[in-house]
Amino acid sequence: MVALVEGRLPASLQALLARCYQLELNADIERFLLTDRAATRQLVDDADALPDEALLIREANQSLDVTLFLDAGLLARLASADPMYVLDHDNLDDFCRVLEGVSHFVCLLWKASNAHSVTQLELEVQAEVDKYLSTRLLLESQTGAALNTGELPERLFAGVSYRANLAEDELKRYRQANDLAARFCRRLEQRHPAARMPASMLRELRAFYRMPQPEKVSHINAAQFA
Repeated sequence: MVALVEGRLPASLQALLARCYQLELNADIERFLLTDRAATRQLVDDADALPDEALLIREANQSLDVTLFLDAGLLARLASADPMYVLDHDNLDDFCRVLEGVSHFVCLLWKASNAHSVTQLELEVQAEVDKYLSTRLLLESQTGAALNTGELPERLFAGVSYRANLAEDELKRYRQANDLAARFCRRLEQRHPAARMPASMLRELRAFYRMPQPEKVSHINAAQFA
């Protein structure tokens, strides 16, 4: 079963990822959360251009100052159609936006607390994998789920669109992350066929989470994932 933190979607998703990957996290995501777009003007030059989800990172005194921005309107839509109880076609995209931000925050926090480096590409790849993991587990926990778990790889990875204002290097990174995660998740389903996520798949996902980026990419590009 998926454990919920009543009325606190980001905290629920942090707890879900920490439990699935068996991570020791000593920070509450809500202490790093900002939902007022106007307030981000203190952190970025063009607050109006920010997407509904963004992990804002600044270096200060040889440490990282991290803020997770999730637009208030985005969270309000999900409060009225809570995906932790009913995940469907109408709220899936919004859910994935919030999950992406939470995934970035959790991955960065875990890497930093274990003195591991992390790249932007690795954050994006892991977020795409986390979308698959989280949506599948949620749907498996919901009676009469509105979405078929077998359709998730196609729904999450095929025909995706990207923001028009992305720089060329950003667009390339997002496309590469989507491709890598799509191949990984599709092959996971083929190699661990089961109506519900088996323990063997979770073990492989946990091992993948702990790999550095070059090892993750090599793992996906290996013959069994080609």
